[in-house]
Amino acid sequence: MKNVVRWHSDRVGQEICLARWGTHGNPVLIFPTAGGDHEEIERFHLVDALGGLMESGRAKVYSVDSINGCAWLTGDDPHYAAWLQNQFDAAIHHEVVPAIYGDCDGELPIVAAGASIGAFNALELLCRHPDVFTSAVCLSGTYDLAKWLQGSWSADFYFSSPIHYLPDLPDGGQLRLLRKCFVLLAHGNGRYEEPQQSWRVADVLGAKGIPNRVDEWDGYSHDWVTWREMMPRYLDELLPG
Repeated sequence: MKNVVRWHSDRVGQEICLARWGTHGNPVLIFPTAGGDHEEIERFHLVDALGGLMESGRAKVYSVDSINGCAWLTGDDPHYAAWLQNQFDAAIHHEVVPAIYGDCDGELPIVAAGASIGAFNALELLCRHPDVFTSAVCLSGTYDLAKWLQGSWSADFYFSSPIHYLPDLPDGGQLRLLRKCFVLLAHGNGRYEEPQQSWRVADVLGAKGIPNRVDEWDGYSHDWVTWREMMPRYLDELLPG
């Protein structure tokens, strides 16, 4: 069962679309790749691959447009992209998450997930909001967006980039909650994959005592064929039931 809701967000200055598949189960928010929209995971048959988890009542799958990912791809103004990244985080936290809670009739823990820049978003949302997101499934991720900033960083970028701000995060409530979360980092070693990005994240998380694991899939490339195999396996591992 599919449902799509739309609303205008003043935070990002445009419409947000939130799609949902499944009728009950633990909410899973899957972020699309850089140029993707809220229906990308359906077009590339990831929703079909998760059918068993939805039919068994273990997963209720959500997705939104890649508003920030499109901005990073334009190459026009990286500082605007960094600002929009921060605004996108706020829109997810203050608009999308309450919409998911309303659809689920309660404040259930949410799994964040995604591939490529979607993996970055999953990691970013969990690290900033461990009171909302309890685990993240990050596939073939791109985690260092500083390459687009030409050496000039803003606070918007810093606080949206876990590999940059987490090393400076002091002991306190946020870190205590993060140490109860779990981050799954998976990648292939085939075409267009960058395994070192996963290991860099793992080093940053591990240094702060945040539970994580890195899995390498031998012979798999940066492609939907890979992610359709990875995502059901990891959600089956992480979801209750």
